[in-house]
Amino acid sequence: MLYNSAKDWTDARAKRVMLFGMSGLGKTHISEMLREGGDWFHYSVDYRIGTRYMGEHIADNFKAEAMRNPFLADLLRSDAIYIAANMKFSDLSPLSTYLGKPGDTSKGGIPFEEYLRRQRLHRDAEINSMIDTVHFIERAKRLYDYDHFICDTSGSMVEVVDPLDKADPVLSNICQHVLPVWLEGDESHTETLVDRFARDPKPMYYREEFLIQCWNRYLTEFDIKADKVDPNAFILWGYRQLLEDRLPRYAQIAKHWGISVKPDDLHRVKDSQDFYDLIAQVLDTY
Repeated sequence: MLYNSAKDWTDARAKRVMLFGMSGLGKTHISEMLREGGDWFHYSVDYRIGTRYMGEHIADNFKAEAMRNPFLADLLRSDAIYIAANMKFSDLSPLSTYLGKPGDTSKGGIPFEEYLRRQRLHRDAEINSMIDTVHFIERAKRLYDYDHFICDTSGSMVEVVDPLDKADPVLSNICQHVLPVWLEGDESHTETLVDRFARDPKPMYYREEFLIQCWNRYLTEFDIKADKVDPNAFILWGYRQLLEDRLPRYAQIAKHWGISVKPDDLHRVKDSQDFYDLIAQVLDTY
């Protein structure tokens, strides 16, 4: 690990951390708190995905919807109006909207094959945005003179890495530069996370094999045709499957590449000093 003891961490002039875990456990909250303290650069993987790698796809999706309106279509053709996503660290709805939900188009769904195509785009964007972490560490120091750096990962990062592969192209690169810290969710958080997701859906990415298995199982269990699936019902059902499937793989990343903290401990962090102390306390146990 980048820091192998509490002393390594405490003595380090540059503290660099990567928070990972399911969306809704506090990654962005802690990252924003550290950034607002003035000493930390906040790199959001989801924001990078939605702007650098998926921004054109998102904008084109908006334009396709606008082209259905004759008034807007004429303005778009003449370049009289401009359509773009207003992505924010705390609001990823343009990306979530683009990825969509498979199912009945009359209920806002998209065909499953189109959903698969967008998922593949997201996978490539996720990998590239994770790898870009190293570039942004250097950029944060060179341009803005930030020593401290926090990488706020997507909940989906676990889907594009193999924690048991010491030569994993993403983890082996990033972990030379940051300390991975798992926000250790467990089954007790499931209902809270599902409720949060229902109110504020985050971008969803499944490994393709797992997604196809989930989709086919859903069609069989509910005895329903693909074009009649309620997209909102499936996406919540699928989210529950993801929570269960991801937990052991998050744990493997923490075991082989980093450390873990309890969300309740993280929620007691009120400023950067609290954060320093928590990481030091955890490193003392390793």
